[in-house]
This record gives sequence, C-alpha cells and structure tokens, in this order.
Amino acid sequence: MDLSACVDRLRSGAAHEFPADASSVAFARHMDSQDKLRHLRDEFVLPSKASLKKRALDGTMPEQAAVVNGVNGDKAEPTSDGDDASSQQSLYFVGNSLGAQPKAVREYINAHLETWASIGVNGHFTDMANSPLTQWQDLAEDCAKRSADIVGSAPHEIVIMNTLTVNLHLMMASFYRPTAERHKIILEWKPFPSDHYAVESQVLWHGLDPRKSMVKIEPDGGGALITTDKILRTIDEHADETALLLLPGIQYYSGQLFDMPRITAHAKARGIVVGWDLAHAAGNVELRLHDWDVDFACWCTYKYINAGPGAIAGAFVHEKHGRVEWAAGADRPTYRPRLMGWYGGDKSVRFDMDNRFVPTPGAAGYQASNPSAVDLASLSGALSVFGKTSMRDLRSKALVLTAYAEHLLNQMLAETAGDGQPPLFTIITPADPLQRGTQLSVLLRAGLLDRVARALEDNGVLCDKRKPDVIRVAPVPLYTRFEDVWRFMQVLRGALGL
Repeated sequence: MDLSACVDRLRSGAAHEFPADASSVAFARHMDSQDKLRHLRDEFVLPSKASLKKRALDGTMPEQAAVVNGVNGDKAEPTSDGDDASSQQSLYFVGNSLGAQPKAVREYINAHLETWASIGVNGHFTDMANSPLTQWQDLAEDCAKRSADIVGSAPHEIVIMNTLTVNLHLMMASFYRPTAERHKIILEWKPFPSDHYAVESQVLWHGLDPRKSMVKIEPDGGGALITTDKILRTIDEHADETALLLLPGIQYYSGQLFDMPRITAHAKARGIVVGWDLAHAAGNVELRLHDWDVDFACWCTYKYINAGPGAIAGAFVHEKHGRVEWAAGADRPTYRPRLMGWYGGDKSVRFDMDNRFVPTPGAAGYQASNPSAVDLASLSGALSVFGKTSMRDLRSKALVLTAYAEHLLNQMLAETAGDGQPPLFTIITPADPLQRGTQLSVLLRAGLLDRVARALEDNGVLCDKRKPDVIRVAPVPLYTRFEDVWRFMQVLRGALGL
C-alpha cells in the first residue's frame, strides 16, 4: 500500500479502503517505513511503561532508564509478533490533553537559566552567542514568527501571552461590544466549560441576561455533532441581534472539525464579529486565519504544540484590527479599544515610562504584561520541532493515521455484529476525514469504561477518558507510529474480550 496515494485520497475527502492484511503488525511497519516524518519521533521524550510507575524523582529520564535496563527503544530488532524492545515504551495517545515532551524544551530552558544566572537583568536586552533563544524582550515576537505556519497568518497578527481563557477575556473585552440591538453571543451548547464561563461572565459584566444574550447551538437529533447547516441557520435566525460568534475550531468532546472558512464568511456577511477557540485545532489541522478573515482566535500550546502543562498561550488578531494610525498633528494615535498594559506598548517607547499609551502595531499591541521568559523558552523549544516540518505534512500523516485507527476499530465492530448485543462502542467523531482532526472519540457500551481504562493503564497506554463512557484516542503525527496504533488496538481488543 502506498502512503502518499492514501494521503491524496483522504485529502480529497474520499473514503480509503485498507487491504486485507492491514490488521497485521507487518502492515503497520510497512506504513512506518514510508513515513517521511518518522524521524520526528526522536525529537520527543516519551514515557516508558516503567516510568509511568514512578512516584519519586531519581534523576533519570525514560530513555535513560531504558538504556540502564538493557533496552534501547526502537533500536532492538522486532520479532514477527511485534514483541520487541519498543513494547517497553508507553503508548502516548493523549496529546489532545497534554503533548509529549520535546527534547528541545530542556535545552531551551537550560539556556534561559544560564542566561539569567550569568547576566541577570541584562538578559532582557542581550543576545547570547550559542543560545537557541533571543533576548527576553524579543522572545514572544520570536515565538509568534515560529507560529505563523501553525495558524496561517502573518507573524504580526500573532501574540504569545497569558493562557487561553485569559486571552479569550482580553479578546472579548475588545471585540464584544454589545448594544441594545446587537448583544447576543452565539456559541455551542456544550463547549469546554471554561469557554462557557468566559462567555457567561462577559455577558454578566455588561449587565445583560445570559438567558437572552447567549445563543447555544444544539445538535440536531440528539447526537454529538452539529452540522454546518445548523450553525448557518442559527446565525441567520439571530443575525440582527448578534454581536459575536465564538465557536471551537474542533469540538473537544466529539473531535468534530467545524467548517471554519464557510462559517466565518457567513457570519461576517451578516455583520457579526467572529472569534475561534483553537485549543484542539492549533498544531492539529491546517488553518488559514488571515485568509479566512477571522477577527480573532485564541489557542493553548500544551496539547498538539507540546509546550508543557499550563504553557503560555497564543492569540490571533487580524491585521485590520491591529492598526495604529496617526492623524496629522495628533499627539495620540487611534487604534481599536482594548484592555491596555505596558507590554502592549510600542517597544520603541516602552521603557520611557510615559503614561501615554502607544500600542505596538499588530496583535502584540493587545499584550498587557511582561510574559514569562521561562514559559517562552519552553514554547520556543517546542516550536523548534515544528520548524523541521510543515502543517501540511503533519496533516497529511494525521489523516492516514486516524483513518487507520478508524479501520481497526470498525474491524472490531464487524467481528461482533449480529451477536444480539448492543455495539461494543460507537465512534462519535465524523467519519469524513475532512471533518475531524487526529482524534477519534469512542463512546463505549455502558459499563465498559472502567474495565477499558484499567486495561489501558495496566498495559502502559495513556489515553484520555471523558465520563460517563467516552475515550478520546489521539494519534499525534509528530511522535505516533502506525505500529503504535496497531499496538493500541491490540490492548483495546483484549480489554473488550476480543
């Protein structure tokens, strides 16, 4: 089977048929041998089965422990049944909650710590030779440049700051400007709770009633998916009263990828400001925020971007909202209103300590505070891995990885069809490869979750659970192999009694 041909079919939206031997480890290894991104796995530290049991620090990292125990990861020769040294590695299918650790992060943080220890405050303005980092005051701008391909924008439309929910509040402070006529915010019925809290609190902050000003789009038919047509109909129904549309690029529970360009264009044609929460989309799917004319977007960097737990986040502001314009003879510029802070001030006058605010042109003018250099160092290290590939190539691999996982899941269902029992599980993520990222949400038959979760844990598998009955399986293309997908499915088969 040719991997590139599979990519082409899936990119066109066509279904792909896997061959009869796709359920074998030999097939998975054949696919891995064609993967031009397979070297990127070496950029990460993945937990081992042994390290998952750690309850005290001992100064070793998982790969060090593997060598000490006489196991050298993928270097060992595999046997025909797949029982090789790589089986001592964990299976990391939880990058949709927390990405694996890039090796570069340790290098970049160490560089920051050496700079701080060696020159102290001068690290703000000094570029150190032999360092992967720029001076501290330029770190956020450097990370913005490295993020441009990830979100599809110009670097000046990106600002790296704060965390996701804080950035949503900052963006809504500028872009949610309700009036008596237009005060509604359209969102989904079950967003990630923090998004709901942020929207509700913004509505309340303006003295409005959430019951009247929050429009929640529900799926048709009681399922988990919201069709594009349902979203467009909701926009049309409330257009004259709506100030803001705020949706996730990918719905965290179902894994559904929304049609962002079509939805954005439809809402903006009706005079609605459009924002996107890209927590599960950034680093996962290809984005074109500038070309789609999105007004603003926010994302975290600890999932698919792998910058570490609670890592510093990113925001996009379309360049038309970042303009700083001076009228002839004016002593102050005009710019879009926002909550101001000194690090949003233009760098050329930032340290003048003048009370006249002159924002940095572009998204950087929406900053409030001096960002944490150690957080930026961690993100910079993570982004260095993305600099070795492209979002197009990552998306191409992810399409096939996810389709392969879906194929093996469907094979399990086919084996148990007609046994008179309810299906062991249902895949609630869209079957259309263009309507999902690299996550498959699997709704288990009631009562199976605890048993499955225990089997995954016992076999060194990290996989996200969402009670009452869903596991979210995320084969991340940066570090997941086709063989990992095959191994995961063998564990799941055992847990389900197959």
